[in-house]
Amino acid sequence: MEPSIVDEGGVTVVEGQPEQAFLTSARDVDLVIEACFGSQAGCALLYAANLPAAFFDLSSRVAGDILQKLRNYRIRLAVVCPPGSVEYSSRFGEMVTEENRGEHFAMFETRADAVQWIHAFS
Repeated sequence: MEPSIVDEGGVTVVEGQPEQAFLTSARDVDLVIEACFGSQAGCALLYAANLPAAFFDLSSRVAGDILQKLRNYRIRLAVVCPPGSVEYSSRFGEMVTEENRGEHFAMFETRADAVQWIHAFS
């Protein structure tokens, strides 16, 4: 699957397709980085289904590897993850709570909330 390049009110965003697997491991984040560079997008909007299950397990280090690589390239990541769509540990939840205060990574219940965050830091 290829990500879409969308214009969200003047902000170019690389977006995954809802309900479709996209990244199978931390190495696949290069596809997001290439799409961002190719379209001059500074932000990616992905859905829980686009991410490997290991992303939501902090002990796997997949989330850390993906987020660090995106930060290195100054690409922000918004993830749409409706309640109950994936199970994650309390430690992952703590990390999300902390990260949601910043401008590099955040998780949202709806796409509209994610787009609002993208605009807030663009």
